[in-house]
Amino acid sequence: MSQMPQQAAVPKCPSCEEPLEPGDRFCGACGYDLSVVPARPEDSPTLAVNGAVPAPDGVDWPVARDSDGHGRPAPVHAAAELPGTDSGGSPLPPPPEAPPATPVAPAASAPGVRFDRPDEPDEYPLQAPDPRLTAEQDATAQDAAAPAPAAHAEPAAVPAVPAVPAEKVCVACRAGRVDDDGYCENCGHAQPRERDHMEQESGPIAAVSDRGLRHHRNEDAFSVGCTALPDGAPASVAIVCDGVSSATRPDDASLAASRAAGESLLGALPRGTHPQQAMHDAILAASHAVNALADEPATAREQAPHQNAPACTLVGAVVTAGLLVVGWVGDSRVYWVPADRSTPPARLTEDDSWAAQMVAAGLMNEAEAYADERAHAITGWLGADAYELEPHTASFKPDRPGLVVVCTDGLWNYAESAEEMADAVPLDAAARPLHGARVLVGHALDGGGHDNVTVALLPFPAPPQGAGSA
Repeated sequence: MSQMPQQAAVPKCPSCEEPLEPGDRFCGACGYDLSVVPARPEDSPTLAVNGAVPAPDGVDWPVARDSDGHGRPAPVHAAAELPGTDSGGSPLPPPPEAPPATPVAPAASAPGVRFDRPDEPDEYPLQAPDPRLTAEQDATAQDAAAPAPAAHAEPAAVPAVPAVPAEKVCVACRAGRVDDDGYCENCGHAQPRERDHMEQESGPIAAVSDRGLRHHRNEDAFSVGCTALPDGAPASVAIVCDGVSSATRPDDASLAASRAAGESLLGALPRGTHPQQAMHDAILAASHAVNALADEPATAREQAPHQNAPACTLVGAVVTAGLLVVGWVGDSRVYWVPADRSTPPARLTEDDSWAAQMVAAGLMNEAEAYADERAHAITGWLGADAYELEPHTASFKPDRPGLVVVCTDGLWNYAESAEEMADAVPLDAAARPLHGARVLVGHALDGGGHDNVTVALLPFPAPPQGAGSA
């Protein structure tokens, strides 16, 4: 249906400035159609704290200011401009000579209001009367704006305001709030998760893990740390785990295994346990941690009978003075890269995989086996459905300084042989392990990043004179 033309809402014609009479629908001088003039808004001012105020049609309101960098719109007014409240939205304490007054109810909490009250300013300026407050409330607000009481005066109690956790800001549009499901409310962009890219440096060792370019999540995990043997000699530990993607919750499995193995090693070595025995026990501890993830309620198994037990692979290394110990289950690897690149590097682990079995049985050479689509089918893993756990451990006594590379197949797929891995390792990786780990992850991403990529680097010090191979 049609809309009735409205009566004049302005004293003068917007076109020719001719005075108008109440009830005029057209200007008597120029004939201007007064129905297009917007009605005068009611006098009810709104304090915009949490974004822009809805505006009537035809009114060009200023655009709200940008985000404060934490996913919350910046307040239009400074905290000191809020009548009668501090920066947390609580009533200001009254001066000591005034009788306690009933505090003004704090404004409703909004993302644009901070709840951590700063020590300054010491003075709050008086405010103009606020039309939203009664006379008594406004007088209380003005009294509260007086200078703070002396240090020896007992301050009035201020109602506690619960802290509001900071909201995440979208990494794409830098303005939208991120939902609990990890997507931006403004642009819908999926946010990176904490495990998508992880870096850690511990003493002389470092590790980096990345989701890669094809997987929707990072199912790798690592644990690195340093400790001391009973004689005071330093020891470095690195554990790298790769979740089995065909299993349920592979990311939980790798995280549980890496934590359990790392804690086991860092606890056993200071007690004097031989590093090779400590590595064996650490793999068993990791296995128990992964097996525990399969203990789900019967109802959960009934609702998803097709799900199998969480599973992952594990590889680790321990570096002490003159001794290198490695341990593994699965197809993640350890490489030895000598500081003197004129001497040959070496791979120190043997894969628990279909390809390795074909090579060991003499049915295929290594190139043929790893070119087969079944090459990466693993024959050993950690998990409740593993056929039989067989932890592999080995000890070495390198006769020269070098670098120990501990990695998942997300890296060695792009540097499979020991020579290829040595070529990818930066020459200064032993002195700058975190930089070296970043370079190796970048090498895998540049190659295609088809899998999650994790690598840990452990420098091996110059051994004592006379040390030989074990």
